[in-house]
Parts: sequence; C-alpha cells; structure tokens
Amino acid sequence: MRGVVSVVRDGGVADEVAVEEPLEIRVDGAALAVTMRTPGHDEELALGFLHGEGLIGGPRAAGPTEDLAGNTVEVTGPLLRSPSARSFYTTSSCGVCGKGALEEVAVHAPPLPSGPVVARALLAGLPDKLPQPGFARTGGLHATGLFDAGGSLEIVREDVGRHNAMDKVIGRALLDGLVPLAGRVLCVSGRLSFELVQKACVAGAPILVGVGAPTSLAVSLAEDRGLTLCGFAREGRVNVYTRAERAPMGPSDGSSP
Repeated sequence: MRGVVSVVRDGGVADEVAVEEPLEIRVDGAALAVTMRTPGHDEELALGFLHGEGLIGGPRAAGPTEDLAGNTVEVTGPLLRSPSARSFYTTSSCGVCGKGALEEVAVHAPPLPSGPVVARALLAGLPDKLPQPGFARTGGLHATGLFDAGGSLEIVREDVGRHNAMDKVIGRALLDGLVPLAGRVLCVSGRLSFELVQKACVAGAPILVGVGAPTSLAVSLAEDRGLTLCGFAREGRVNVYTRAERAPMGPSDGSSP
C-alpha cells in the first residue's frame, strides 16, 4: 500500500508507519506552496488546495515533474487572484500555519443555500462507512469521505494531514465535475478545525461531519457561511452545532441539538 512503510523497532519487531514527505505545488513553473503529505493522489491534493484558497474555480491540468524525486506537482495557471508575496508552507497537522497575513485565510465563498435535509441518525453513522485501511495498519492517517445525501460513499482519501485528505477529496470532485458539492456531505475522521470548514464552504458542501470536536473558529465560520457542522459522530450519536434545520432529530435519536 502506498503511504505505508515497514520499520523495525526495538527488539527486532517490524512495525508499519505512515509515510510523510514534502510536496511542492507549482503553478506555471513558479513555486507556490509546500505541504507535508502522504504520497499518492498528489494532483488531486494540489487542485483541492488551490481551490480551497480561492485560487482556482474549477479543474486544471496537473501532473508530476521529473525533479525532486517526484515530490513536485505542476498546475496550469493562471490563478484567479494573486496570493500574498510570502509562499504557503503547511505541515501535516496544520493547513493554515505559515500564512503571511490574516487576510489569506478569508473564505472565498458565498453563503451556502438551504438543503439538503438529512436524518441525524444517518449523519451519526457516516464515520462507520469511512474505509480507513491505512489507519488500520499504521494508526497515523486521517480520512475524508464524500457522501451523497442518502449516505452512499462517493470518494474517500487518507493522508497524514487531515487537511490534505480533504484537499484530495475535493480535488477528485473537481476533476469529476462534482463541485460545488451541493446536496452532499463531507465526513472527516478527526476534529473539526477552521481550515476544514473553510475548504468545505469554498467547495459548496452544506454539511460537514467529524468524529472529533470542533474549534470555536470552526463553529463561527460554519454559522457565518450557513454550513451545518456536526461533531462527535460516534456510537450512533452526533452533536449539531450550526444550522440544525438540515439535520432534524428523529423520535429515537439521542443526539444533542
């Protein structure tokens, strides 16, 4: 499996760990960003990242270059706007770290339209439908899945960075002509941070579900953009923090409003 490597720990016992390597994203030959990611689906990652930053509005040609041992992706420009003079640098744990100015994290997305209405019990069960073979082997990968309103999985990606996993899903959706993601649900395997809500809103996803807790900025941004934000989705329960009209509670649903 790509993204997994076996190592030998003390005592001669083999252990599998997640791969983390740098990826440089270039646009028309100019270096724009470096992210630490798990190799695989790199073109999707580059497109999803650029879309989440409001730099592209649709699919672009993207592919690997021959230098840096394949750890570079070239994307065809031009960009919709000029990023700050300071290039992006992101780690596998933070999609916002290294931004040169506060305005760089502004969300380039209009408020989301109403709908769809999805049963809360269905949202609570989405993490159980999220395949995570890499996590099962290493315990070190995050996952993002794209579901339709009926709970059917359409795209899933794993990565050492939670924001990278979402970028890969959104990049694939761009290539498949699915963006904006109206009528669909994004589900992530970890906590709900500001940058994940930003990426979901820019992609037009009306509902974002996570296994973990949201941050205060994530809740504020979700409310401002009209996104339904759901956390602690586990064991048949889910907490709905914003725009609960899309996630009505059933008579036997023990989730929190």
